[in-house]
Amino acid sequence: MDAFFASCELSQYPELRGQPMVVAGRRTDAPQLGPDGRRAFARLRDYTGRGVLTTATYEARALGVHSGMPTMKAARLAPDAVLLPVNFDLYRRYSRLFKDAVRTISPVIQDIGIDEVYADVTELADPSQAIAARLKAAVLDATGLTCSVGIAPNKLLAKLCSDMQKPDGITVLTMADLPAKVWPMPARRINGIGPKATEKLASHGISTIGELAARDRDWLIGEFGRAYGQWLHDAAHGRDDRPVVTHREPVSISRETTFERNLHATRDRAELGEVFTRLCEQLAADLVRKGVTARTIGIKLRFDDFRTVTRDTTLAVPVVEAAALRRAAGACLKRADLSRPMRLLGVRASGLAGEDAARPDPARQFDLDFG
Repeated sequence: MDAFFASCELSQYPELRGQPMVVAGRRTDAPQLGPDGRRAFARLRDYTGRGVLTTATYEARALGVHSGMPTMKAARLAPDAVLLPVNFDLYRRYSRLFKDAVRTISPVIQDIGIDEVYADVTELADPSQAIAARLKAAVLDATGLTCSVGIAPNKLLAKLCSDMQKPDGITVLTMADLPAKVWPMPARRINGIGPKATEKLASHGISTIGELAARDRDWLIGEFGRAYGQWLHDAAHGRDDRPVVTHREPVSISRETTFERNLHATRDRAELGEVFTRLCEQLAADLVRKGVTARTIGIKLRFDDFRTVTRDTTLAVPVVEAAALRRAAGACLKRADLSRPMRLLGVRASGLAGEDAARPDPARQFDLDFG
């Protein structure tokens, strides 16, 4: 789907089409109806807090903001952008509609998030371009929203080409297209090449997929290990034999960060609180994107002596919102000895269930006691 969360919001507020808009706010940032019947919207410049953006329209992205960016930073880049609160129920409803529409064309789909699926169209008789057009038409008819479709010989290439002509695009890719269409792309565009691998590749003068493809397989194995080196070589050459899996339960989702300097729970309480809030916001966004709720919430701490401590708690009702995650993780923190400086802090969600397992708790902000 194209800018899915933002597109869902625009379906409710069509007067915002063509304007920079972000989703990150709280319920207090909801539009207010004026005496004249017109809606008044909050602006990003009015935001105060330590959250991160859930999404942004393409107009807002053109100003330099993007999902996952700290909201205060986004406010400096796009102060006049419209600010809307997160609406989980709306996104889930549209997600179900979009996936049901895809199933009418190809019942063999792999759900990989609230706004994305793989579909196996091997058995369909129509040409690839026609199949893509049918998929787009079915989704548009069911939701009123646009999507971008990539059709390719395997999942890795389909993922790559689905992003080539966003928004509202169709890309059909064959193996013969790799040199012209795929190899000029940045290596980081391959799903599975993260920031650390990107940095290491760059240190060897590899920035594009083509430059990666030019490297010998044995050299990649020597630098990155047998499994990952082999995978890098296969990915750069467009090889991927993974099937479309119609059902897969994610085990857990986590977010963690290693500090540039060791932080102490008492002396650095404010900084730790800010990091903790951001991790919970990011974890909540991950859960929403996956279309799941979590029942077990945990923390991970690594101290200056490299000792690692974990704590978790299982809740009576599954949760998804950042404030609820923070409350549960905060309770776990209070069960840990925080007398030593910390190198790393992480939050983890497990006991994951489908998107209908629970309604989100009302969002509440609170202060975490690190002492």
